[in-house]
Amino acid sequence: MLSKEKIARINALSKKAKASGLTNEEAMEQKQLREEYIKTFRASMEDTLQGVTIVDPEGNDVTPEKLKERKKNLKH
Repeated sequence: MLSKEKIARINALSKKAKASGLTNEEAMEQKQLREEYIKTFRASMEDTLQGVTIVDPEGNDVTPEKLKERKKNLKH
């Protein structure tokens, strides 16, 4: 999870970009923070999906094979 300070900085830079524009340094900082945010989000989503099992109305496990394989690989 990204810290509250970094999220606040992303938002502040976004507002400034819309209002008056960013310096080169600020634009680079914004890009770096956004990349870090996306990386953290994707890792969190991956962790969430590892705990998911999909069951159809009859109670059969219909979790995609790709997800089942990833779960197996993480356990070993």
